[in-house]
Amino acid sequence: MKAVQYRTIGAAPEVVNVPDPEPGPGQVLLKVTAAGVCHSDIAVMSWPADQFPYPLPLTLGHEGVGTVAALGDGVTGFSAGESVAVYGPWGCGTCVKCAEGKENYCLRAQELGINPPGLGSPGAMAEYMIVDDPRHLVPLGGLDPVQAVPLTDAGLTPYHAIKRSLPKLVPGATAVVIGTGGLGHVAIQLLRALTAVRVIALDVTEDKLALARTVGAHETVLSDERAAERIRALTGGIGAQVVLDFVGAPPTVATAGAAAAIDSDVTIVGIGGGALPVGFGSLPFNTTVSAPYWGSRSELAEVLELAHAGAVNVHVETYSLDEAPLAYERLHEGKINGRAVILPNG
Repeated sequence: MKAVQYRTIGAAPEVVNVPDPEPGPGQVLLKVTAAGVCHSDIAVMSWPADQFPYPLPLTLGHEGVGTVAALGDGVTGFSAGESVAVYGPWGCGTCVKCAEGKENYCLRAQELGINPPGLGSPGAMAEYMIVDDPRHLVPLGGLDPVQAVPLTDAGLTPYHAIKRSLPKLVPGATAVVIGTGGLGHVAIQLLRALTAVRVIALDVTEDKLALARTVGAHETVLSDERAAERIRALTGGIGAQVVLDFVGAPPTVATAGAAAAIDSDVTIVGIGGGALPVGFGSLPFNTTVSAPYWGSRSELAEVLELAHAGAVNVHVETYSLDEAPLAYERLHEGKINGRAVILPNG
């Protein structure tokens, strides 16, 4: 079968032929319908050899949906041909966090060498993929697979971040979304669906700000050195009760801290290497800074329910498997408006 692999440190991903996988006991074989292209893949492929934690070659794609092609011995609960989404942050399944469904915070994954698909385990950018356990599958029902596949990360991750801040996202409050691409434009829709707050969106181009307005942002601000000042002006000098940074680079993290109100949440979702100092006098009083990771299994089911209700509509661009390297190139250049989706069997 064909697969998109990262094969050499510092090189672009390649489309290659690899052996067809077969499910072992307890595993599920999926025929992949769609796979999402994520900026975190680019970050991973930029790591130097001495920091790269996964064996190469690595089949990419941590966002995946497909149809059940075969069941390994002992697997029940699914049938051939069923359309499913893959829950990506695989855990051990037995620790305290996994028992809560929070496999994204598994206490033993690193110790046991358990990695998500596309981030250590073979991912979804292939004609077929192996899912390690049926508990990592969520039925899609009647959802469009191409629209649904980004929800497994670009929907789940912002949903998890927003959900923890719901007590502060009350009517009259302001939420700032920094970076309105794959995750950010979904976050805006989630904020509008779940709360009655005012949403201010930041990005570096007018095209991306136009998308932010289209999906529900009340105000848009160009992301530059004066962005925090503009947010303060829009909020009467108070600042935002919740700031979600989907870039995470040093300049955007600095903006996030400068735009935060007293008793606010600053959530750094992007992996751009930025950090905020925490300590008395560093930020407004009682500001909480967090760096969450992905989301829980139950939260993925909740995100898919929101999609069923029509509350979330992901802006996607589709590419064939052979065009996947081009999709990564366009994403790196900032030319993807929304989310790029690969169709391995399209």
